[in-house]
Amino acid sequence: MYRERPAGFAGAVLWTATTAGTAPSRVLPDGCVDLLWSSHAGLLVAGPDRTAHLSTAVPGQRWVGLRLPPGTGPAVLGVPAVELRDRRVALADVWGDRAVAGLAERAAADPTSALVEVARERLRAAGGPDPVGVRVAAALAAGAPVAATAAEVGLDPRALHRRSRHLFGYGPKTLARILRMRRALALARTGTPLAEVAARCGYADQAHLTRDVRQLAGVPPTALLARG
Repeated sequence: MYRERPAGFAGAVLWTATTAGTAPSRVLPDGCVDLLWSSHAGLLVAGPDRTAHLSTAVPGQRWVGLRLPPGTGPAVLGVPAVELRDRRVALADVWGDRAVAGLAERAAADPTSALVEVARERLRAAGGPDPVGVRVAAALAAGAPVAATAAEVGLDPRALHRRSRHLFGYGPKTLARILRMRRALALARTGTPLAEVAARCGYADQAHLTRDVRQLAGVPPTALLARG
C-alpha cells in the first residue's frame, strides 16, 4: 500500500508505504532526494538516482518518506546532491550520530511529524531552496532545452553543469532526460498512444522513447504502464 500527499512546504511530498511481499519494487529516478524512516532500518537518505533503484524490504516493513523536489535536498541536508547520487545511506552518516539521536527518538514515535519538522527547520535556516535550482528544475520539467535554460538563469553551460551537480546530483542533460521520461509516462497513463506521447514530449519517435525509458527505468514503457 502506497500513499502520498503534499507536505505543505517547498513542493515537498509525504509518502507512506507498507511492504506486502518480498519482490523488489522499482523506484524510478525523479531528480529528488528523500528523507526516509523505516520501521526496520530507522532514518535514511535516498539520493538522486540516475537509473531505477530496486528496493527490497521484509514483509510488513513500514516506510515514511519526505520527498524533496529537485534542487532542494542540499539546502536541507547540507551536502551536495552529487555526494548522495545513486546511494541509500543512514542519516547519521550525513549529519553525525549526535545530531540524529534526538530525531530518531521523535521519529520512532511519530515519523511523519519528525521528518517534516526537521526539514522545515533546516530549510528555513538555509534561507530556502537555491532559487536557481528551482528555476532550472521548472524549466527542464516543462521541456525547455538545456541551452535555453542556461541562458534563462544567466549561466554559461559549464557553470550550469557544476551548479546542477551540486543541486541535483547530475548535469542538466541527465535531469532533463529523467524529467522528460516522467512527463511521458504521466501522459501515457492518461491513455495517450505511445507514438503521440513520443511526439508531444520531444522524442524522435516511439522507438526513441522506448530506448530512453528502458535505459533509465530498466524496462520498456509498456512494462511500467502495465503495472499501473
